[in-house]
Amino acid sequence: MITNFLLIILGFIFLIKGADFLVDGSTIIAKKFHIKEIVIGLTIVSIGTSLPELMVSLTSALNNHSDIAVGNVVGSNISNLFLILGICSIIKPLKFQEETIRLEIPIVIFLTALLYILGNNSNENIITQKEGVILVIFFVLFIFYNIFMVKKEEAEETEDIKISNVKKSEIVKGIIKISIGIIALKIGGDFVVDNASELAAKFGISEKIISLTIIAISTSLPELITSVNAILKGEINLAIGNVIGSNIFNIVLILGATALINPIEYSISYNKDIIFFLVGTIILAFLPLLNKRKMPRFAGMIYFSVYIAYMINLIR
Repeated sequence: MITNFLLIILGFIFLIKGADFLVDGSTIIAKKFHIKEIVIGLTIVSIGTSLPELMVSLTSALNNHSDIAVGNVVGSNISNLFLILGICSIIKPLKFQEETIRLEIPIVIFLTALLYILGNNSNENIITQKEGVILVIFFVLFIFYNIFMVKKEEAEETEDIKISNVKKSEIVKGIIKISIGIIALKIGGDFVVDNASELAAKFGISEKIISLTIIAISTSLPELITSVNAILKGEINLAIGNVIGSNIFNIVLILGATALINPIEYSISYNKDIIFFLVGTIILAFLPLLNKRKMPRFAGMIYFSVYIAYMINLIR
């Protein structure tokens, strides 16, 4: 048991340093290529910080632990929304980009509703391989959406400005930092998840509770640490993009890839958790419209408090 605690601490160290490298490297790439931080957050950073969820869900599905595969994604999305965005907006009010309000948050709402439908559209309650293909197609479409956003940004810049501001050494430095950051986040996530799961199992907690609480929080640590680091460094759009992008990738990439490899048994007991997340996301969609495109501190406090209440309700 002491060894588990020590490895969890080591995992936190990897997560902290990995997040630092990932934010720094992503910021370098964004500035050098004049790409919006929100786009970097929605792609490179969010995929990198979603690696722990991907590995946990794939491993769980292959070992016939569908409750963990689904609960990991649902719980991580809930953590991203209520815990991470809540903490970030408490640190500093979050100002949302117009595209995030009009497109990206609605995409999260649509995909969450789609997940609910896929999980409940048959008596067997199985997310099939065909449905996994549907989710992966949406993943590809989302990548193309981000490529379009990058091309749009490039079109608004003159060629002279782009060339004069790009140094090969800086680009290489950014790529190396991103790579080191992702690797460190993966290692740290594995240490935390594996050892937290072992400790939970020793206390006789069910797979669903483990996946929605300990595993979900543990696999969301990269997003939490990366987003908080980004906020402290003034990279607000990177933090927002990381959370929104991670929520999208958790559904379309992680559950899609997992279902492709092995159909996922969906427990209807997750319905209330998905609805809880869906309601929270719908409220988030209206917050910027009511507060000059911002998520104010009081909203962050409410989201954080709701998350604590949700956790207490799960484990009591």
